[in-house]
Amino acid sequence: MTTTTTWTVREVPVPSTLDAPDAWLLLGANRVRTAGVTEAWGSTDLAESPQAELAELRDADAERTVRLVAVADHGSAEVGDPVAVIGEASIGLPVRDNRHSAFVTINVLPEHRRRGVATALLDAAAAVAREDGRSLLMTHTADRVEPAAGPGALESPTGAGRVSLDNPAVVWLERTGWTLAQVDRRSQLDLPVDPALLRRHADDAAGAAGADYRLHTWGTDVPEQWLEDYAALLAQMSTDAPLGDVDRRPEVWDGERVRAQERMLHDAGYELLVTAAEHVPTGRLAAFTNFWMPSHTDESVHQGDTLVVAAHRGHRLGMLVKTANLAALSRQRPSVGRVGTWNAQENRWMLAINIALGFRPAGVSGTWQRPL
Repeated sequence: MTTTTTWTVREVPVPSTLDAPDAWLLLGANRVRTAGVTEAWGSTDLAESPQAELAELRDADAERTVRLVAVADHGSAEVGDPVAVIGEASIGLPVRDNRHSAFVTINVLPEHRRRGVATALLDAAAAVAREDGRSLLMTHTADRVEPAAGPGALESPTGAGRVSLDNPAVVWLERTGWTLAQVDRRSQLDLPVDPALLRRHADDAAGAAGADYRLHTWGTDVPEQWLEDYAALLAQMSTDAPLGDVDRRPEVWDGERVRAQERMLHDAGYELLVTAAEHVPTGRLAAFTNFWMPSHTDESVHQGDTLVVAAHRGHRLGMLVKTANLAALSRQRPSVGRVGTWNAQENRWMLAINIALGFRPAGVSGTWQRPL
């Protein structure tokens, strides 16, 4: 069913609180985005809370976010009803690096689709990016199941991974000049992990690593001792992770940027759980992994970055830090139901670790690009 409702595109202001009179636009955008995420993935695991979206709008240290909404032209819009928001767009504008690009997401409520709402939001988002000097737009698509090879699938340019040509978002992006740059696999691990399985993998990895490596685990705030090392690992993550044809350039990280991210996470209602491996002979960090954990729910957590410094590969440090962090998660948040994560389909090394730990495929995401 579609409607003939008329609408207006507006920018979302940054409210002082979620109870402020102008917060209804952000709350409406959150409602529409949550509906879109739930439709795409079948759960709210990837949805953000209004608190997190407000923190995202406030934070402009590493990335400035602009939110746009399509508001229905009827009385409820005048009294500030979030239900009047029928579509939303988010434009992420990197500040410290990658200033050539903007990442755009768009969601429209099903009953208002095929009326030009998404196109209007995309045009407005492109205008924001162009005004900010960007030359490239990026976005993503979601498929709950990766399609089989054949005429109904579009293959990643890397040769690893496919998206469905039956997906309306894929059809729309191809028609409007976007190019598929990479496919990531979404994987899910149901908790708790079999303790015997976790112990076996942890012991095997510890045996391979030997006495030259020592583990450290911390929460959101990085211990001062490891601050600059951790920043260097995050910078290396931006260059070492497989990118396919994605035009993502090296990120600039230092201790100040790490501390700014920590402040944003606290404001957003997120906690980090980090395990890192120290190379004892040099006293430097050689590997790390982290969980992003929403404080308002134990339904799921997100497995974030995992990196092993190139000079230290071949010692099973990836498995070592992952098993240690899973054990720490079971102690600190024992009621968490599952872990979700993303990996480039060509990243067979990290996928192999995840599969060994019990992760199963839970869909694919395509990253798309279009020059401005």
